[in-house]
Amino acid sequence: MSAEEPQPQEFDAARAMLNRMRQSALARGEIRIDAAQAKRAGERKAADRAQRRKGPAPVQYDDGRDPQGIGNVFGRMVRDRGWTSPVAVGSVISRWEELVGPQISAHCRPESFEATTVVVRCDSTAWATQLRLLSHSLLKHFDEKLGPGVVTAIQVIGPAAPSWRKGMRRVAGRGPRDTYG
Repeated sequence: MSAEEPQPQEFDAARAMLNRMRQSALARGEIRIDAAQAKRAGERKAADRAQRRKGPAPVQYDDGRDPQGIGNVFGRMVRDRGWTSPVAVGSVISRWEELVGPQISAHCRPESFEATTVVVRCDSTAWATQLRLLSHSLLKHFDEKLGPGVVTAIQVIGPAAPSWRKGMRRVAGRGPRDTYG
């Protein structure tokens, strides 16, 4: 074959079928739509439906009148009124088990919180000694969880001694010891 002779064209069955289908669709009166154009039209319709579901766009105010979350409002109110330390006090007492762990909280309970000192009562002298030894690491943990300077000291109190005063009448003396020998 020379370069001047025409090359036989390959027959593409798929393209021929597509062209026949397009001609029959035109004969029936159907309009051909570009696929990319149909996709964009579908996206526009979906966006319109979503906008109708949402309703009108919310009004934006520049003077701080927009609705705020309750956490933001409460946090700002606490800061503005200077309640940060009372809230921290309540946080230490209410979150005691979470802050110190279940093992310590089972044997030691906070009694009061004055200024930046937590007063803790332990149920045994052994736990009081243990808590005194752990106080430095607990203070570091409180600084991480509550913020620096909320708790600066832990005052540990041992168990309360039982009262020997029972009944209406009492004798001045040293308690039960003065009856022994």
